[in-house]
Amino acid sequence: MPFQCAPGPSAVAAERARPSPVPPPIGRRPGGRSGQRVRRWKEADIGYPAAPDKGHHRIGARPVKGEYMPFRDRREAGRELARCLRVLQEKGAFPDPVVVLALPRGGVAVAAEVARALDAPLDVLVVRKIGAPSHEEYGIGAIVGDGPPLFDDWALDQLGLSEADLAPVVARERRELHRRERLYRQGRPAPELGGRTVIVVDDGLATGVTASAALSSVRRQEPARVVLAVPVSSPEAAELLSHDADDVICLKRPSSFTAVGLCYEDFEQLTDDDVLRALHGD
Repeated sequence: MPFQCAPGPSAVAAERARPSPVPPPIGRRPGGRSGQRVRRWKEADIGYPAAPDKGHHRIGARPVKGEYMPFRDRREAGRELARCLRVLQEKGAFPDPVVVLALPRGGVAVAAEVARALDAPLDVLVVRKIGAPSHEEYGIGAIVGDGPPLFDDWALDQLGLSEADLAPVVARERRELHRRERLYRQGRPAPELGGRTVIVVDDGLATGVTASAALSSVRRQEPARVVLAVPVSSPEAAELLSHDADDVICLKRPSSFTAVGLCYEDFEQLTDDDVLRALHGD
């Protein structure tokens, strides 16, 4: 029976998380590095129930009567994800030193639990999604820092868009990206990633375009290992990103994926203050 993510008791919060109607997934560019070997973790490695589908890019799932039980909130999701990552860390999967990078805002609440469990430093990697016109929740590109935008060329073709058409959106998102970097870092330099195990954490993946941009940015700094860890992902995004990271750790992959927010009972939008409190351990 195919699994799907059912909304929890907080129907109002789930409904707010539901994106506006968007075109169906229309394809992705080929992902990441050609010929990359991705580790194949098994249920026995982490003690988390395995999903009844194959693939090296996910660990486990929690089926309940053919559906996925939603996480209560991001903190609960972070604790479950942290438990799995801790088991892998104890098996020597993540060479020291380890640093945890959260994709703000939503990923910070999840990553704080991961960093605490792994006894690793927590920092942020600010990425801004480039949404399709009139459907901003549908990511067709992303930017990190001052680097060039990363676009889904197939999606642009299908929507009849060019990169030039999206230049105003890119400029707007770049301004917001720099604002958040200044606020969250408060003068601190970005962490050095060379030679480290970098665990990139978000609260979930829909198209995967922002995570792909984040992983590309991390990879350029020559870390020892790049791990993407999320509580939930669409199957398509998990498959795509298996080419961009050495390990993709995903607890749930609903086959009838609709939106990340529907896999949480409480998916309230986080604020800048929430991010700052998490970064300072409050």
